[in-house]
Amino acid sequence: MFSYEFMQNAFISGTIVAIMCGFIGVFVMARNMSFISHTLSHVGFSGAAFAVFLGINPIYGLLIFTMTMSYIVGHLSSKAFRREATVSVMLGIFLGLGLLFLSLTPKSTSYVNSILFGSVVSITRSDVKIIFSLAIFVILALLLFYRVLKFDSFDHIGASSLGINTKLVSIFFLILLSIAISITVPIVGALLMFILLTVPASAARYLTTNIAKMIFISIFFALIGVWSGLTLSYYTSLPVTFFIAIIEGGFYLVSLAIFNNKK
Repeated sequence: MFSYEFMQNAFISGTIVAIMCGFIGVFVMARNMSFISHTLSHVGFSGAAFAVFLGINPIYGLLIFTMTMSYIVGHLSSKAFRREATVSVMLGIFLGLGLLFLSLTPKSTSYVNSILFGSVVSITRSDVKIIFSLAIFVILALLLFYRVLKFDSFDHIGASSLGINTKLVSIFFLILLSIAISITVPIVGALLMFILLTVPASAARYLTTNIAKMIFISIFFALIGVWSGLTLSYYTSLPVTFFIAIIEGGFYLVSLAIFNNKK
């Protein structure tokens, strides 16, 4: 299996993305940003369509569009009640642009399927370098600002009372989230991106209240899902994302059952 370069690329990119998603996903759930993460993945679809229209690497389009969306949302929605309206309006605009770019791109069907559902086995060595570099950047940023992010995510009121610039922290986190989503979409697709970003973290929250342990468990679940999904896909020729979704869903249900039994 590992004698094939496409499987090497898939495992390398899948592993680093799983670690990143397991880590940042805990903060996504703590900050109640699962809806925004869904939105950014759809915005990323438009960015990828824009990149295909220009004839450049789709990852660059994903980055441009998701980071732009993150910056706009972070600045315009300082109040919680404004956030959903802002996100909905901007999503409509970006999706409209995505459809426009696709309509102007000849033979775009294969690209659409790849963007929507992912195609980890088609990731090239150059893609791996981009994904690996950006994932390491996100992980290092999370580690460097871990205390501030943890405080603001799990005790937002306390962070505000101590003078922490919570708006700046929010924008910073949204930028990191946009990068994470941009390099996750090529693996599991825009429609199912939340599988790696939110499901492992959600399952981990049922098993522990310790944040460090939560992150470790979330990363573990994400890694097992990706590794098992790639292996099963190789031997069955079925979609990788299908197996990842089933495995992560299984982790979530088992974790929920354990949590309910503790009551």
